[in-house]
Amino acid sequence: MKKFKQFFPGILLCTIIAAPAWFLGKSFTLIGAPVFGILFGMSLAKISPKFNNGIKFTSKKILQYSIILLGFEMNLFNVLKVGSQSLYIMLFTLSAAFLTAFFVGKALKLEGKMTTLIGVGTSICGGSAIAATAPVIQAKDEDVAHAISTIFLFNIIAVFIFPALGHMLQMTDTGFGMWAGTAVNDTSSVVAAATAWSTAAGNNTALTFATIVKLTRTLMIVPITLVLAVYTAKKSKAESSTSTFKFFKIFPWFVLWFVLTCIVNTFASIPVQVSHTLVEIGKFMITMAMVAIGLNTNMVKLIKNGLKPIFLGLCCWFAVAATSIAVQTFIHVW
Repeated sequence: MKKFKQFFPGILLCTIIAAPAWFLGKSFTLIGAPVFGILFGMSLAKISPKFNNGIKFTSKKILQYSIILLGFEMNLFNVLKVGSQSLYIMLFTLSAAFLTAFFVGKALKLEGKMTTLIGVGTSICGGSAIAATAPVIQAKDEDVAHAISTIFLFNIIAVFIFPALGHMLQMTDTGFGMWAGTAVNDTSSVVAAATAWSTAAGNNTALTFATIVKLTRTLMIVPITLVLAVYTAKKSKAESSTSTFKFFKIFPWFVLWFVLTCIVNTFASIPVQVSHTLVEIGKFMITMAMVAIGLNTNMVKLIKNGLKPIFLGLCCWFAVAATSIAVQTFIHVW
């Protein structure tokens, strides 16, 4: 009860601020509720200390709970159906994103956790991947804000230029679906780009294929976060001066719960309305967490370091898009 009293004011504040961000995100899908949430959070200058515990709880724990609920949009049969075609390309795009993030991040002298978040957001699924990875690597709120805003920028650009580039490259419907599904950052932007292509093509082949590929790509959150957890654990153990370090304390248990919800959604015959509602609740919780992150973000520092993360995001995005085209060309997808 004591903890509840400590957490409730901050959680309630984040919920209230997240509500308008959520509705704006529904109206302006290319921007999305998480971006509005961060902006609204950052726009509030000073918050009473009584909200701090709840804000911290929202940015960490509620963020993890939200990822668990996102598993209810995953159907493993659909993942397996396209997995053999898309997994090969995903392995290359993931490698390209992380290698680019590492070397360009080093050259720009960016903090390692920020480069990891931008690399993960570009290679997997935008804001959801950043949300899943941030607590695992113990990223700062400023790093999360940088990564989310960077991913948002290239989501907008992708929606406008991908269909035109696809036509220029004379891609087939399946080829464009594969490209959009593997190279566009966020799910909403994948759907938007593929919808534009499908409207011009007069069929939904690209849209359907891109959506399934994108959801398959989302599952890469699981191995990536587990690998990062092991790396973080070893690094923390090496830096710790005591012998009381325990791996289970930083292990991303919420990822295993995410896998469980994927399995339940696939085999338990949950009504579509129920699973959709659970996913929507999860997305609203992500918006709450982004509000909390915005409230904890140092605006001066964010602006000061703004261009470097954007350039890193550009390099990662180009590497993923180019790699996806190269591999598809090699295996003759289009």
